[in-house]
Amino acid sequence: MLSNGPLDGLKVVDLSRVLAGPFCSMNLGDMGADVIKVERPDGGDDTRRFGPPFINDVSTYYLAINRNKRSVAIDLKSKDGKEILWSLLSDADVLLENFRPGTLDRLGFDYETCKKKNPKLIYCSISAFGHSGDPEWSRRPGYDLILQGMGGIPSITGVPDGPPSKVGASIADVVAGMNSFTGILLALIARTKTGLGQKVDTSMFDGQVSLLTYLATAFLNTDKVPPRLGNRHLSIAPYSTYEASDGWLNIAVANEKLWGLFCRTLDRLDLMDDPRFQTNQARVAHVELLDSEINVALGKNAVSFWVERFTEAGIPAGPVLTLDKVLTHAQLQARGMLPHMQHPRAGQIKLTGTPHFLTGTPGGFRLPPPELGEHSRRILEEHGWSSTHIDNWMSRGVIYCSDGATP
Repeated sequence: MLSNGPLDGLKVVDLSRVLAGPFCSMNLGDMGADVIKVERPDGGDDTRRFGPPFINDVSTYYLAINRNKRSVAIDLKSKDGKEILWSLLSDADVLLENFRPGTLDRLGFDYETCKKKNPKLIYCSISAFGHSGDPEWSRRPGYDLILQGMGGIPSITGVPDGPPSKVGASIADVVAGMNSFTGILLALIARTKTGLGQKVDTSMFDGQVSLLTYLATAFLNTDKVPPRLGNRHLSIAPYSTYEASDGWLNIAVANEKLWGLFCRTLDRLDLMDDPRFQTNQARVAHVELLDSEINVALGKNAVSFWVERFTEAGIPAGPVLTLDKVLTHAQLQARGMLPHMQHPRAGQIKLTGTPHFLTGTPGGFRLPPPELGEHSRRILEEHGWSSTHIDNWMSRGVIYCSDGATP
């Protein structure tokens, strides 16, 4: 279980499920933490059943976000199950959960109680709207689609005369997972100074609003709601998706020097002399006409021709790739972003890697996504429970140990 990751030796008790929490704990595991994934004995994490697609009855959704973890299956509603969890938390560094606010309180594992039993514990809670503020909002459930919509992203995504559109990836969940990962690391740094843990309260709603950046300040300081612009930029032009003869490419011309280079590379010096395009502000005001002129010029050649030509000129440009092209890209292969792992049921699986590249303590991919209860017996033994206790709990459904459990 030893790794060369910066979090080697850190113990994480992970009560989370579905996406936001597991994404966070996977990042902790990738960086060396011992992540103990606590699941329900009667089926475990909901994502084990999400699909299609499946590989040998294993959900690819589950596989995507659960490597570098050990699974123990415990009925937390039972008295014995609670006793087991307290033993796991007695020397834990982090507790991670994404239940609806109040759920863990009712089970007896509220922050204040956990803090008294383990003052060094970092208690990270992920929820839709946060644990503070209006109690009515705090208690509400939330899924990615709902939080994207409430966070404003779909209102500014899509073409002007079309319906609002969510982002294809589950960014409300993933951003919450990223923010939780960051919050836990910050709390660990603070603990080196104070010796004490603290609560990390992550709101999916807050995370979505934080993504609005300049779009939010545009409204907050002018009272003007930014319009839906398709792939255009609110404040920069040309900066959009354009059509070549065989497909689409993105071009970003973010300053006047690039604008001159762009016109020369496009063989449209006349655009530089047109008063409607001579400044960025003017180009933004006449962006529809400008984009039309650019598309006419780009339509004469293929995407690869233009990307190569713009890149040589120092103009930011790139193709719009479908996932089959993205996930076979040579640069991702070269950086180890597409690792392979061997899973006991699914066989060899391919995953996306970690975006955290550290030269001295890089972490790595030690454990494939675990089967439900795969490590129950070993984990309980590590915490001092005898085989008699474990077998008794198994017979009464307090815990579940999968057949062929591995250490």
